[in-house]
Amino acid sequence: MTAHEKPLFRDLDPDEAEPEVTEVESLCMNCQCNGITRILLTKIPYYKEVVLMSFECMECGYKNNEIQPGGTIEEQGVRATLRVQNIEDMNRKVVKSDHCCVKIPHIDFEIPSQTQKGEVTTVEGVISRAITGLEQDQPVRRKDHPEAAILIDDFVKKLEDLKLVSEPFTIIFEDISGNSFVENPYAPKADPYCKKELFHRTAEQDHLLGIFSREEVSDGTTEVAEPNLLQGMGKDNVTYEDLQGEVLTFKTNCSNCNTPCDTNMKVTSKRI
Repeated sequence: MTAHEKPLFRDLDPDEAEPEVTEVESLCMNCQCNGITRILLTKIPYYKEVVLMSFECMECGYKNNEIQPGGTIEEQGVRATLRVQNIEDMNRKVVKSDHCCVKIPHIDFEIPSQTQKGEVTTVEGVISRAITGLEQDQPVRRKDHPEAAILIDDFVKKLEDLKLVSEPFTIIFEDISGNSFVENPYAPKADPYCKKELFHRTAEQDHLLGIFSREEVSDGTTEVAEPNLLQGMGKDNVTYEDLQGEVLTFKTNCSNCNTPCDTNMKVTSKRI
């Protein structure tokens, strides 16, 4: 394979000075000026191909990061049940898609699917982000609704205690798209503390992902959205050069109001 025939999704190479990143000028939803979106197509070991995206606006300083699956939606959903035993487990890497629901039964806590953008984080990072979200409006809440603020402070304390791992607890990652992943530090051996299960989606869950049966499509009343980033293209045979001129469409959430929407992406020849 020549330098001009590199695969679309490449393994990260520690010997490579700078990974192949594509820059795209895009609109900042915070100030309506133009910022820069950086896109990296890569593979995560023992997982799959992913698209990493980061946006930065030079005008207002707004930044965000997200991850999208680089392939198709899986045939089945996935549920990973991790028993957190120590601080090392808190440092496990987690790939969490938009459709991932996170549950911590020990404190009756849940992060519903499609309420956060996909991200690459850690178990501790998932809990820390939840704490940040709960504390966001606490100053105003303490003034207007002091009773509710006290209850939230108590719950934040429970989340903070989990980060210390004073006792083992269970955290569940359930993703109907099958595109979430919890790192296995024992790979390629089986993980003794994380149970991975595949499950069949319901018709309603399929519809949330834009998947419909032929019968549902043929009745003419269903608007079908393509959930696959590389729609219409055989990703196993696609090179970077093949992607030039193609406009890719994939599902995401609006960074301003979190409403589901389509993102159109065109790869250009400008790289850093």
